[in-house]
Amino acid sequence: MNNHLALTIGDPAGIGTEIVLKALTDTSITENCQITVIGTRSIIEFTYQHLLQQGITKNSLADPDTLSIVDIPYSHSLTFGQGNADTGKASFHYLETAIALTLEGKFQGIVTAPIAKSLWKQAGYDYPGQTEVLAQAAKTDRYGMLFVARSPHTGWMLRTLLATTHIPLSQVSPSLTPELMSWKLDLLIDCLKAYFGINNPKIVISGLNPHSGEAGQLGTEEIDWLLPWLKTAQKQYPQAKLIGLVPPDTMWVKPGQAWYSKSKDGADAYLALYHDQGLIPVKLMAFDRAINTTIGLPFIRTSPDHGTAFDIAGKGIADPSSLKAAIALAAEMTPN
Repeated sequence: MNNHLALTIGDPAGIGTEIVLKALTDTSITENCQITVIGTRSIIEFTYQHLLQQGITKNSLADPDTLSIVDIPYSHSLTFGQGNADTGKASFHYLETAIALTLEGKFQGIVTAPIAKSLWKQAGYDYPGQTEVLAQAAKTDRYGMLFVARSPHTGWMLRTLLATTHIPLSQVSPSLTPELMSWKLDLLIDCLKAYFGINNPKIVISGLNPHSGEAGQLGTEEIDWLLPWLKTAQKQYPQAKLIGLVPPDTMWVKPGQAWYSKSKDGADAYLALYHDQGLIPVKLMAFDRAINTTIGLPFIRTSPDHGTAFDIAGKGIADPSSLKAAIALAAEMTPN
């Protein structure tokens, strides 16, 4: 089997280890790829025994003895739900190890369980998130955060790329440029072709301001450069149907209909200009199913689109659905 994936457990005080143990019981996932867990064996075993004591049945959890594990030592005490600098440091080391082994060729992709960015900072690692660490290690500044989810109601697949990612709202407009938009769009078109077999994509592109600026009354970025950029892009990519600039508040009506009611108006992808513009609707529709996919790397990386959930860690109630979807998507994308 040539699609060998690394699966990190994320912050050990969060729900990462629990959802890893739950997800790896699904044979429909594990039969399509080989998985090695990157974490601390003693923490994985401790979590397994703790969940059994919480009433979780053995057949609902993968037995650590049956797992392939790259063991990263952890010598501190651990309390579920109480992350600290030590757990932040451990989660960074898990990711760091997964990246190093992948770049050595041992894995074709990485699936990452959630980390706490604030605890990374406490541990001395000043990164906006795992995406930026992956991009730095891969020595690329041309990468993107693509969120993918398949509707359980209609089977339609939602794909949303963010033009800007983990930056303050005040920095969004200064960060957006024609050059940034062009290489994000180029990355998206290449990804749709390479990983999803879509050669002639329909892509909807959002405006930045309310009502896409209302002809300059509510902001001028659209008329100053976004609309001219879009007209140039439409000529540059004749194989793609580029629709925009769609007002941000109405852009999500048709994908919502495609998600819930088999509407044929759903596009192949949506290009949102900043974090919340893209992720509020994604999480509203697909919180337990959305997958964060980093595109532009020399390997596959996926992750569930939720956090460490410290408030429910150790209670046995964490839902592994998003992680299972992330593993399945990584396995599907890897051969391509």
